[in-house]
Amino acid sequence: MKNVFTVSILFLLFFSCKKEADNIKINGPIFGTFYDVTYASKNSENYQKQFDSIFYIINKSMSNYQANSDISKLNRHEIDSVDNHFVKVFNASKKLYTETEGVFDPTIGKLVNAWDFGSEKPKDKLDSLKIDSLKRYVGFNKIGLVGNRVRKPYGAFIDFNAIAKGYAVDVIGDFLESKTIENYMVNIGGELRAKGVNVKKQTGWTVGIENPNFDGSQSTNMVFKLKDKAMATSGTYRKFKIDNKGNRYAHIIDTKTGYPSKTNILSVSVIADNCMIADGYATAIQAMGIEKAKSLLETHPELQAYLIFENERQELKTLNLNNFSVGN
Repeated sequence: MKNVFTVSILFLLFFSCKKEADNIKINGPIFGTFYDVTYASKNSENYQKQFDSIFYIINKSMSNYQANSDISKLNRHEIDSVDNHFVKVFNASKKLYTETEGVFDPTIGKLVNAWDFGSEKPKDKLDSLKIDSLKRYVGFNKIGLVGNRVRKPYGAFIDFNAIAKGYAVDVIGDFLESKTIENYMVNIGGELRAKGVNVKKQTGWTVGIENPNFDGSQSTNMVFKLKDKAMATSGTYRKFKIDNKGNRYAHIIDTKTGYPSKTNILSVSVIADNCMIADGYATAIQAMGIEKAKSLLETHPELQAYLIFENERQELKTLNLNNFSVGN
């Protein structure tokens, strides 16, 4: 009888371990890119419908690519009331706007569109006069929020594309944690949030940073384990335009000049406690340049950053700020 009892216990332990080691993988297209969510579930719960619902709600709130979204209606001055998702992203954007001295600015949308990097195709030929005329709409300090109501000048255009994807990563992560999921990785277009470990491999979540290859090829610059943190990457090596003189224009616009940012930084990866903040800072650092990035990170020890840039000889170099990836 004792042997039977022992065998039963061993069987239960084996079965329990096996169930604990099951990873659920759900992926698909979203936000013009992809999503890939992996999580460990004892009961093999599939949250595909819940993810789709979350993505629908966030798109309905903040997608400039949907004409009936709240942000599109707000930009057309058809509504002034927004949902709580919008409020959270708005407040985080205000914080980033202040701490980056206006480098991160969601009101840059009209200029992004004018340079043909945004949700709307440019209607007019772009020249210095046109750029100057559009700059008057820039300035997130001109936009107010009282409760759930937005106050903005006529013609101002809000664009949360530089932070909303990271926010969506956090919402999916928070949902999984509400279901007592302790081990997961959320990936939306390269914006990541990791919790616990990959139970299938019993190791941390392996992530990588790509080299900035302009020819479209893929190679890895760094590989490490990400645990209980979020990471976002901003790069200029995929989304750019070349004029008839061979000049390359990055998609990140300088809020002060109205022109694409002139920087030798090709890729910025930021690790933070949540992906929304990592996403916003990655975009800001990309635009502000190396020296300002160093100063910023000195005052934000909670952030880690990894920059890939070209030196004066057009050689690829890297810069590690605040011990990027160490301890993750």
